[in-house]
Amino acid sequence: MVDAERASLILVGCVKRKRSQLSTARDLYDESPLWRGRRAYAERSGASWYILSAKHGLLAPDARIEPYDLALKRLKKGERRDWSRRVLDELRVRFPDLTGDIVECHAGKDYLENGLEDGLRQAGALVRRPLAGMRIGSQLGWYTAQLGPSGIRRKRGNG
Repeated sequence: MVDAERASLILVGCVKRKRSQLSTARDLYDESPLWRGRRAYAERSGASWYILSAKHGLLAPDARIEPYDLALKRLKKGERRDWSRRVLDELRVRFPDLTGDIVECHAGKDYLENGLEDGLRQAGALVRRPLAGMRIGSQLGWYTAQLGPSGIRRKRGNG
């Protein structure tokens, strides 16, 4: 089960599969079992959580957005670094002092290894990546172990 003291901030990466209509960010990605695991984990943690969007940068879960098709891995290295700087700037506005805070990241290396993780550490955060290096199947297994089997199942009435 999720430990509420585990992190003060959770950052979750967006996923490719999306709904086809305007939605809240938390619901836009709900077509993906991996997203459902990330979302359920973040929501059950009790921590503040935000979405790392390839297109929008840092997204609040309740932000309303249209579907899009953009992956960070398709951007040039300089563009990914610019994206990381933009996300760090947005985080500084919301969290002016991350000193000693645990920031748990549930996103692929494209999101974290272009300056974002280093920037979080420079801001004084303790960065945790519990799924680093895991393939998607292993990540799904990790979320199931944390949340129980219903944690990543689609809820009836969604989409």
